[in-house]
Amino acid sequence: MTAAVLQLPSIGMSSTKLYHYIRIANKKGVKVLVMGEYLLNSFFKELQSMSTAMIQEQSQHQIKILKELSATYSMTIIAPLVIVKKKQPYKCIVKFSPTSASYYYQQILINYPHWNEAKFFANETTFLKSPMVFSVDGFRFAVMSGFEMHADKLWHFASQKNVDAVIVPSVSTFESSQRWKELARMRAFTHNCYVLRANRIGEYKDKDHTWRFYGDSFLIDPNGDVINELGNSEELMIVEMSHAEAVEARRAWGFRDINTKY
Repeated sequence: MTAAVLQLPSIGMSSTKLYHYIRIANKKGVKVLVMGEYLLNSFFKELQSMSTAMIQEQSQHQIKILKELSATYSMTIIAPLVIVKKKQPYKCIVKFSPTSASYYYQQILINYPHWNEAKFFANETTFLKSPMVFSVDGFRFAVMSGFEMHADKLWHFASQKNVDAVIVPSVSTFESSQRWKELARMRAFTHNCYVLRANRIGEYKDKDHTWRFYGDSFLIDPNGDVINELGNSEELMIVEMSHAEAVEARRAWGFRDINTKY
């Protein structure tokens, strides 16, 4: 499976970079392309001062472009977006395939005083359900947000569905790079699947903080080893993943059998 991460800052209403990089990815045989959070929309702190009409206009523009690109290049595109329904904003991840679009509404939202997505977004709070799961050419993916990586139950759902890779769009900032990498390595190893993390770059400044989004997008293999990673600049990372390698790791370590037995 050939996949790619597009590591960019927020692009607003511009589509030039999307067209440019997706053409490159297509020439390299990419089947699945992933973007970080708040890349197609303004950052969360900026959204708080925007009208829902403006947010909706931004998202509808990007949805139109991504549907067109997915169909034109026969590529599955994973894109976090803010959707407006009945004048309420919802945080979700959209899977654009050549013939359809599927929406995964984030189930666990950041609720810290300085970054309270749970208060701003209208996403439903209920019992946790499976993250989005889909297949491309027999390779099985799950998708969850960066913050949801902390939730054991979502990983349990993904493991039950025998996914080969978990896609994690994120918007990590401050001094969290090493913690995120260790968390992802642990999840990849204990669930014997790839973890493909797409983080954004750029920065946002308010009166109290400078929010530096440091990139560091990466691919971790089913044994917990980092096999591809980016720095903190604008880049396209193309990676190869093997269904057979994921199956062999699950067989060799037997963690799922142990959890089922005990």
